[in-house]
Amino acid sequence: MAHLGPLPGSPLYDAARGMAGLVADIEEDIAALQAGGVDAIMFGNEGDRPYLLKATPESLAAMAAIIGQVKARLTVPFGVNYLWDPVATVGLAVATGASFAREVFTGVYASDMGMWQPDCAGALRLRAQLGRPDLKLLFNVNAEFASALDSRGVAQRVKSVVFSSLADVICVSGAITGQAVDGSDLDAAKGAAGSVPVFANTGVTIDNVDKILAVADGCVIGTHFKREGYTWNKVDPDRVARFMERVRKLRA
Repeated sequence: MAHLGPLPGSPLYDAARGMAGLVADIEEDIAALQAGGVDAIMFGNEGDRPYLLKATPESLAAMAAIIGQVKARLTVPFGVNYLWDPVATVGLAVATGASFAREVFTGVYASDMGMWQPDCAGALRLRAQLGRPDLKLLFNVNAEFASALDSRGVAQRVKSVVFSSLADVICVSGAITGQAVDGSDLDAAKGAAGSVPVFANTGVTIDNVDKILAVADGCVIGTHFKREGYTWNKVDPDRVARFMERVRKLRA
């Protein structure tokens, strides 16, 4: 993950440093991630606390502008995630030329942001209308900062999402950013997803990656790559390099 700092309009936005400061910070993180050997980079607006369920014009424009300025530095594929708006995420992905996009596309949740009802149909129809059927969509099926208002277990939800909502990848999360995925949830998702890949979406570390990748097809790393393993710190190049070396050995 390349976590963007607070964008214009969000409570923690640093107007003194402005957009130039946001660009400088993310360029530093990109360099550290790529030097460590990551497979891909996903841009997310994690700094925009408290999170929105519908993107604002200023934050979406700022995120697109930042990605546009730094994408020439990328040597790996990239994706995007605007928290927590799936339609805006797809639009952002198309505008920036991303290869993939992650979001909570399905379900109904009670969340820190209020009642949460994602618009999966709107997001996938926008992907089709904008001519990007190749854009891979990563479906987070148990949202962070939220509880599903759904009595079905993870396995049944995954089966349903794959059948009805055309997921390209299933992502399984812990309760909040940086918290490990419940192993039983990951097992259930993998057993139900069929040929659709399953990723662990939160809480993967160098200490548990062997167990995670024994089940999952991939993982998303944010917090563990930060200095001291703290979400809001800068990316630590040494932590990235050590983790990716461990992954290379597991793949071998």
